[in-house]
Amino acid sequence: MSKNTNLRKVIVPCRFSYLYCFQPNVASEYGEKYSVSAIIPKSDIKTIECIMKAVDQTKKDYASKWNGKIPSNLKIPLRDGDLERPNDEAYRGCYFFNANSKRKPEVVDKKVEPILDEKEVYSGCYGRISVTFYGYNTDGNMGIGANLGNIQKIKDGEILGERVSARDEFGEISEEEFLC
Repeated sequence: MSKNTNLRKVIVPCRFSYLYCFQPNVASEYGEKYSVSAIIPKSDIKTIECIMKAVDQTKKDYASKWNGKIPSNLKIPLRDGDLERPNDEAYRGCYFFNANSKRKPEVVDKKVEPILDEKEVYSGCYGRISVTFYGYNTDGNMGIGANLGNIQKIKDGEILGERVSARDEFGEISEEEFLC
């Protein structure tokens, strides 16, 4: 059972996408970070309400970062997959947000035992993440971000963005065929 007393912290059941939980994403524009895109079905009203409640609390807690008032154009992390990723089936009928951290998350199974095999947790599986929302004001760019805490895998799912092996993609070829 969760022992959460922080009103800006939420345990989010979701599908993992763009998951970097064992090694940081080195391509991040903000330096190396562990990250996940959390995909939440729009039908999961309870989770969406919990996220929005935490976002509202974050607005109150961080108003001082925005000159004492909440900007009307404040960027919030929760986004609509139907609008922002219309061609990606995994995001259809879902909301999503990105969470990241410079600190490596603990990754556990449904019995809260550490997962050491990196192949066990992947983009496409389902689980829960702990997230703490925070306000930012960087060079006039104001919004609310999501700090990734820990990750709990609950069940397998269809792998997202699976690579095709070179053997399946190419097959054998002779030099004569190549030169044609």
